[in-house]
Amino acid sequence: MSTSREYLLSVQSVAKAFGGNQVLRDVSFNVQRGEIVGLLGPNGSGKGTLLNCITGFEAVDGGAIALGARRIERLQAHRIVRHGIARTFQLPSMPTKMSVIEVAMAACTRQHGVLATLLGLPALRRAEEQARAKAERLIDELLLSPVRDLPASALSGGQKKLLGIVCALMGEPELVLLDEPTAGVHPNLRRDLVEALKRLNAQGMTLVIVEHDMHFIRDVCSRCVVLDRGEIVASCRPDKLASNARVIQAYLGGRHSPQALEENAP
Repeated sequence: MSTSREYLLSVQSVAKAFGGNQVLRDVSFNVQRGEIVGLLGPNGSGKGTLLNCITGFEAVDGGAIALGARRIERLQAHRIVRHGIARTFQLPSMPTKMSVIEVAMAACTRQHGVLATLLGLPALRRAEEQARAKAERLIDELLLSPVRDLPASALSGGQKKLLGIVCALMGEPELVLLDEPTAGVHPNLRRDLVEALKRLNAQGMTLVIVEHDMHFIRDVCSRCVVLDRGEIVASCRPDKLASNARVIQAYLGGRHSPQALEENAP
């Protein structure tokens, strides 16, 4: 695969099967630095599997994935994180005996190494202070300051999603992949999340967002990649989705109504 440096993420001809079920077929797309790209598709279209392949949680059967000029499709998940890709999960689990601020700081500690932290070296004490300052800033950015000292396990489902984003950002990644960030988030928080993601993007963060909420996609994303039955059927601006014949076929079986497309997106 020839990888262009203008792309932060390049996915080329990726295939993945489980047994006799071909989940991804010849999937290719690129993400430019600074984009917010929505990854859409009906349930079972392969979005989650593609996210897992990019982040090293599933091995590809064929094709190539690159972050900048570096091939990553054969790397383990923890090595991909170190190279600059972070992700969130649909159903994040939180430790029962750690506060919100402690969970965020622990995400940063993993980047510096546990042994040095235990040794209590002056440099690590400074790193801990920096981690706390970073965690407090991100917790405030993601609207969790009122619950920063509560047990992370006591948060609502939506708040856990937001804390998952905080943890992903603690390692200062180049690219963040968000898996359904608005699911379970209160509508009031959802509006604030839109603004928070826009601010992060304005600071240089590149985002790929798996999401079903068409209103959220339209408000946040600059481009959408649409999967159907393991194949990419469209790559377009969000305002073009409702007039794209292949997107309509994927979601509605050919019945055309822009309003129905939004209502039928799962």
